[in-house]
Amino acid sequence: MTYSIVGRDPRTRELGVAVQSRWLAVGSMVPWAEPGVGAVATQSFTEVRYGPLGLALMRGGHSAPEALRALLAGDDEEPLRQVAMVDAAGMVAAHTGSRCVAAAGHACGEGICAQANLMERDTVWAAMLAAYASAEGSLAERLVAALEAAEAEGGDIRGRQSAALIVVSGSRQDPPWKRTVDLRVDDHPEPVAEIRRLLRLHTAYRLMGEANDAAATGDLVSAAAAMDQAGRLAPGDDQVTFRRGGSLMAVGRIDESRAEIERARLANPRWALFLRRLAGAGLFPDDPAFLDAILPLERG
Repeated sequence: MTYSIVGRDPRTRELGVAVQSRWLAVGSMVPWAEPGVGAVATQSFTEVRYGPLGLALMRGGHSAPEALRALLAGDDEEPLRQVAMVDAAGMVAAHTGSRCVAAAGHACGEGICAQANLMERDTVWAAMLAAYASAEGSLAERLVAALEAAEAEGGDIRGRQSAALIVVSGSRQDPPWKRTVDLRVDDHPEPVAEIRRLLRLHTAYRLMGEANDAAATGDLVSAAAAMDQAGRLAPGDDQVTFRRGGSLMAVGRIDESRAEIERARLANPRWALFLRRLAGAGLFPDDPAFLDAILPLERG
């Protein structure tokens, strides 16, 4: 028993699914997605096989409606199931069985479908769809906005416990296991808020990866700009802080750099040792004087 949303971004062609439930580790059962194939949410007395089998049918050329019809036809417990699918073309399909626990239902739009059961109110799925449509940002951000709308409508009558968010690309050239976003909160008093926090942190780490790539090509200005964005998204993460300090030093923003590096050291004094371990592995200049100038082992 839970609420979820599946969708396809028509601009990026990304596919995704987000879910929250008053059940431990909902991310291990409900959400399924594969690059260039589709996304599935299977819930309400969950039959997990709808996930992998639904993806297999869509991978084989079936649309989301065709895949869902085929699986429902072979399920004796169909009245208890609630399932939604979206395929790589943006076609959606959903099923809310006649014995799903009230309040239960679904609402679909172009390339998007929200579904819920055992809700406090029957306004949840419509609110999710409206929130997704009005939200800005990436597919992942809009999916999380839909979860937040469900909570605002009362959510699961049992409360809340776990949440998950999966986003994959729209390209079959990507391997089936590759995920753009793959976040899970298995047990938390506020799982949707925690998924939102993790998505911000995920974006910061993605930017940190982009900064590393830019620096590797010699584009230190773009690297510093990416790290500035990462720092704003994750001001309390000392790894982001430390790496931003190094990036700022490379473009001559020395005072800001020293402040960031010292802030990282205060959070974790072992960053100085980390730098020397990199040097020992040949990944940073192994010059003791240079290392001491950047980050001495002892403060002062």
